[in-house]
Amino acid sequence: MDLTLVVWTFLQDAQGRLLLGRRAGTRYAAGLWNLPGGRVEPSERLAQAAAREVREEVGLHVRPQDLECLGVARYDLTGAVGEGPARGVDFFFLARTWTGEPRALEHTGELGWFAPDALPTDSLPWLPAAVEAHLLRREWLTETVHPA
Repeated sequence: MDLTLVVWTFLQDAQGRLLLGRRAGTRYAAGLWNLPGGRVEPSERLAQAAAREVREEVGLHVRPQDLECLGVARYDLTGAVGEGPARGVDFFFLARTWTGEPRALEHTGELGWFAPDALPTDSLPWLPAAVEAHLLRREWLTETVHPA
């Protein structure tokens, strides 16, 4: 089974709210709210991947050097994502500065700003725990492992 590297970015405004996008045009979790993010391309640095995903999904320009890495989440799931087993590592970044105005682009149907303690109920199931652990408590490492 392949190991997937994924980057996610908490875009936090001056009021402390997070920018989330409702997933659209995807096989996995269509219609649910989530952070901008996606897979790391071969030979791509993590912060570069995070900046690229933000640009592609919500149209904002974030400089990779302005991203703060908040933590890492390892997952090893057996059939828990609806498409069979999955193994990977999520890298969470925080951006408080960017240029441009947010707009719904690739795989994003709409955008919204939400307080970290008032996320929409129709978010991806792991999002509230990731916000709590990595953004609010600043835990560096979390793990979700379901034995086969």
